Amino acid sequence: MKLSSDERLGQHLKRVEQELTALKHAVLKPYGLAVPQYNVLSVVAQEPKLSGAALARRCMVTPQTMSSVLGTLEGRGLVERKPHPIHSHILETRLTRTGRTLLTRADDAVAAVEARLSDAFTPDEFAALLEQLARCSAALEGAGAEMKATARAH
Repeated sequence: MKLSSDERLGQHLKRVEQELTALKHAVLKPYGLAVPQYNVLSVVAQEPKLSGAALARRCMVTPQTMSSVLGTLEGRGLVERKPHPIHSHILETRLTRTGRTLLTRADDAVAAVEARLSDAFTPDEFAALLEQLARCSAALEGAGAEMKATARAH
């Protein structure tokens, strides 16, 4: 039996993700940041010295997209990239003082958006939702390879 779009979990997850991204975009606009740029600044603040490839994996974007985002952030003086001390072909990314200041201000706006979302749940409901989302991730891990193998067999 085929499920209607209202019965498909992926549709619901996508809608919430799009609504969250749209609201983040709106609150980040006054800071001159797009959501992917904010995400990169946040990751670099937590894990300085990552390469572009590592940042792309953490932010779930392609290396080409990451290269573009980093170029923009570097051009604005928000990040700096310097060669790794041993592997000079690898550029490590760090926030500049300007980048850290902007991230702090922008993060307050994004935190308010996320608080609005989490405030829709009781603490127990929120904990249960996090556990359920972790189960969703676990259910999909490795499924891509299995699904591709099945599709090739047909």
